[in-house]
Amino acid sequence: MNSEKLKSLFKDWRITIIAGVVIGILLGLMVGWGIWPVQWTDLAPYHLRADLREDYLRMAIFTTSMTGDTSIANKAWSELETTADDTLEAVRANTGYITPEQITYFEGIVGAEGAEVVVPTTDTASDITTTPASGEEEEPTSGPNWLLLGGFCVVLLIGAAIAIYFFVIRPRKLGAAQQEDLKSIVRERMAESTVAMDYGDEELGYTKPISGFSPAEEEEQQLPVAQFMTTYMMGDDLYDDSFSIDAPTGEFLGECGVGISDTVGVGEPKRVSAFEVWLFDKNDIQTVTKVVMSEHVYEDNKTRMRLESKGEPILAEPGKVILLETATLQLEARIVDMEYGEGAAPDQSFFQRMTLELSVWSKERGSF
Repeated sequence: MNSEKLKSLFKDWRITIIAGVVIGILLGLMVGWGIWPVQWTDLAPYHLRADLREDYLRMAIFTTSMTGDTSIANKAWSELETTADDTLEAVRANTGYITPEQITYFEGIVGAEGAEVVVPTTDTASDITTTPASGEEEEPTSGPNWLLLGGFCVVLLIGAAIAIYFFVIRPRKLGAAQQEDLKSIVRERMAESTVAMDYGDEELGYTKPISGFSPAEEEEQQLPVAQFMTTYMMGDDLYDDSFSIDAPTGEFLGECGVGISDTVGVGEPKRVSAFEVWLFDKNDIQTVTKVVMSEHVYEDNKTRMRLESKGEPILAEPGKVILLETATLQLEARIVDMEYGEGAAPDQSFFQRMTLELSVWSKERGSF
């Protein structure tokens, strides 16, 4: 039931928001940098790279000197804004295809410092060539800043990993000591239960009824088709165990499981006050469910009635056996171990831990 776990995971609004933000940013970067990259057009020369501003100013100086149109010079100078003086200094240092006389003429028009208007002669103009100065190479057009893009992606991945750790992995981590203690408790309770089942009838003076099967056949008939153990520990907010029920021949018979049904209070970790024990039979149209409740919830009529819509209410007690039946399957859920939590909530209102043993028998025992 991985899809069910995924649905329960995204019920947490924080995880949904984080996942949406991360996916949205990644898609935005893919679209903005790869599919439809932003292209700037009609920018003023002020926004160009330094070398392109120099080329622009050389063309303006050359055109002004050849046509005598002073408006070209004034427009070019104003569009360079605060970079005008620095660009002019760079052009003086590397004149390229224009002459110093043309630069001086341009300076006189725009009012640059040290300007002296000298009208270029025809001979000077005839000497002008459009060949770039020796040693001047065109720089390739810069592409997307892949380093910046890569940095963004790394930061997003790290943020997503941190969020997943704190909101998904960390709550599911249980201390090793707690797990070992729980396992030992379960073993002890199961051993005690087995002994009680083996010797309880004899001690009470009961005799076992005689069946029509041989001892080997009777033992085979009493073995469950499937048996599972599931444990909830406080902090496992996504607790939802499900198991497939298969016949010895490998035939699929159904599914069973245990999940969180209700909680009390707010905040994290969740304070689980009830569990749903369910049984699905492939030969039955209806899934049978019973709700195992804490003592506080069971005695609260309003809450108990609300949960009755999910299934028959059962008071949680150590050793209690809960029976679920469908058309062809029978499930016995035994509470092996349970412990109430302590805190701000009412006494015996939520569980610190709960261990259930699920045993499934087929009603059609002779069919296998």
